[in-house]
Amino acid sequence: MAPLEVIGAGYGRTGTDSLRIALNTLGYSTHHMRVIYWGQTNPDDFKNAYENPEEPVDWDNVYEGFNAAVDWPTATFIKRLVKYYPDAKIILTERDPDSWYKSAKNSIFKIAHIPDGENTPDHIRRVRAMSRKVNLDGAFEDPELFADEEAIKRRFVEHNEWVKANVPPEQLLVMQLGEGWERLCKFLNKPVPKEPYPHVNTTAELLANVDENGLKSLNVGRPADNDSKDGSLVSV
Repeated sequence: MAPLEVIGAGYGRTGTDSLRIALNTLGYSTHHMRVIYWGQTNPDDFKNAYENPEEPVDWDNVYEGFNAAVDWPTATFIKRLVKYYPDAKIILTERDPDSWYKSAKNSIFKIAHIPDGENTPDHIRRVRAMSRKVNLDGAFEDPELFADEEAIKRRFVEHNEWVKANVPPEQLLVMQLGEGWERLCKFLNKPVPKEPYPHVNTTAELLANVDENGLKSLNVGRPADNDSKDGSLVSV
């Protein structure tokens, strides 16, 4: 289904899972960290792309089956993706840096430091290895690095500012955490759905899906019909 038509540039914990559901509701097939856990894309593709930044990547192959992508690891590769997909519409989800850091610290950072258990499936081990390296350039894996709150928040702000400075205004929508359908649908030329805009994957919901193996089940939240509109799964 690639090439990507819509790319989410925002870091995780900025409403990316709600955006995933919203885009699916509007008719897109949306990539998110969840679908890597569900086995719908190969975590090694993202890990290899990160470790070999000078090597060309067939992003159409990496995102095969999807025409939209949000959350990590996509946000890490935004500079490369906007060049590869020059006509894509870019959505930057934002929130207050203090609020974002607190949310990330209380969720993704904690989950990143849960060791793999004896019963952790190999695929999940590979997903977690990729996410620890790629998401936030490995900062979640390094307690000392992540503890420098001001530096991490500065990285968050600088990422967002790069997107605003380098994406053509007509191709960029900046959404604040908690926004609804109106501006999104206008940007994508889609009718506004009757159902409320989704608001999902709070810190409590995310942590509820974690156990000693890193998650309760590979299939937690995985839609049986592959529609990916509902459910909840860890994003580490």
